[in-house]
Amino acid sequence: MSKESLLELHDLHTHFFTDNGEIPAVNGVSFTLDNGEIVGIVGESGCGKSVTSLSVMQLVPNPPGKIVSGYIKFKGENIVNASPKRMKQIRGNEIGMIFQEPMTSLNPLFTIGNQLIEAIRFHRKLSKKEARQESVDLLKLVGIPRAEAIIDEYPHQLSGGMRQRVMIAMSVSCDPDILIADEPTTALDVTIQAQILDIMRDLNKERDTAILLITHDLGVVAELCDRVIVMYAGEVVEEGSVREILKDPQHPYTKGLIRSLPKLHGEDQKLYSIPGTVPKPGMGNVGCQFAPRCEYAFARCFKEKPELYNVGEKRTSRCFLYDNKEGDAAENAESTFGS
Repeated sequence: MSKESLLELHDLHTHFFTDNGEIPAVNGVSFTLDNGEIVGIVGESGCGKSVTSLSVMQLVPNPPGKIVSGYIKFKGENIVNASPKRMKQIRGNEIGMIFQEPMTSLNPLFTIGNQLIEAIRFHRKLSKKEARQESVDLLKLVGIPRAEAIIDEYPHQLSGGMRQRVMIAMSVSCDPDILIADEPTTALDVTIQAQILDIMRDLNKERDTAILLITHDLGVVAELCDRVIVMYAGEVVEEGSVREILKDPQHPYTKGLIRSLPKLHGEDQKLYSIPGTVPKPGMGNVGCQFAPRCEYAFARCFKEKPELYNVGEKRTSRCFLYDNKEGDAAENAESTFGS
């Protein structure tokens, strides 16, 4: 792990304790986020992306959720056991978050201005007048027209794209070092989606804000991110630069995700889909979690759990095809992914 990393997760385990037993939603996740970097986390629904981000913000409902092991370092400080008072200082101030659904994230009983002003005054100690003007400026920053009027309106009076812009304005109101964006373009049309991505790109360039982007859309990742982390069943299965992973995926799951993308050219009329579904957490599967769905799986995959193997400079893949202990691993990997 880099000593200069702004955010560092190491072997993070977040479990939910339910009537049906202990559910490992995040199972040994490790990654870093550096200053000014944009990192994407991708994977199917249920793979642990959102729970990972909520763990960073200490917003996992407890009970039933709990971080059971591992650490999360922010600027070198382990915040896993940080006090509620300390986390209030960090949330919204040093780490901002855009939640997945803006309609449920904004309080329908308060105006946009009330919700923006509250966050600004709590962290920045401005007067009410100063905070209101700062709120108007933030709304203009994220491209909202008639900001002076919008600030006195309620969430239900705004469109989905406008509400998402308000959420972005709220998340960057205190100029955070990190912005966590959980599916920021879900349910938005392609035009609004492009505008939201432009806003996030500008924030990254102008304010040097590091962004952790959680999404299932590889097109968004390709457009915005520097590096990508692929998650499956609560684990990181591949990591590397966006260019390398999209051009030459090293894990069968990543290859399946990319193969599922629609193509402008070609004769195929039916989109490819990875067979099967993401296993439910806590099923107690032995071996590789992806093995039941993997067309390249062999006997060892169902008996042992693979580790993350180095497959290049700053590239890793959780697949036995890249285990040097396997006599024909390199040959298998070349024949599998070489074409």
